[in-house]
Amino acid sequence: MQPTTLILGLGNVLMTDEAVGAEVVRRLAQEVGSDASLMLVDGGTLSFTLAVPIGECPHLIVVDAAAMDEPPGSVRVFEDAAMDRQLSVNAKTVHEVSLSDLMDVARLTDTLPVRRALVGIEPEFVGWGDRLTPPVEAAVPNAIARIRELLTRWCT
Repeated sequence: MQPTTLILGLGNVLMTDEAVGAEVVRRLAQEVGSDASLMLVDGGTLSFTLAVPIGECPHLIVVDAAAMDEPPGSVRVFEDAAMDRQLSVNAKTVHEVSLSDLMDVARLTDTLPVRRALVGIEPEFVGWGDRLTPPVEAAVPNAIARIRELLTRWCT
């Protein structure tokens, strides 16, 4: 069975709250086990190689630290056009390639996922360190719950 949803966690695990996307995907993978409809990927700090799995799934959920001018640990979901707007407004990134660049590649190759969402988590601190700050650590279960809501809604 071909996966229908790519859940892509982004971030550098050596940069405190920047690692939240990878941590959410790691914990979600433990919960869902071997669900063939899902492809869970730790995308690290991004590269153009991620254009392939993005183009292979009709649904995409990206989890990343996101500057949203919210209190640290806040979780927001941006779907479809709202995701596109969020990426265009907050184009600055510490990643090798921006998520916006990858979405542009998908548009150019006509492989843009039909349904897509960004689950953004407001960081408290991004700097050297191997642990999430307490408010971002506390936000991980909320982010997972929001992903589960998207999956339920998209599959009905």
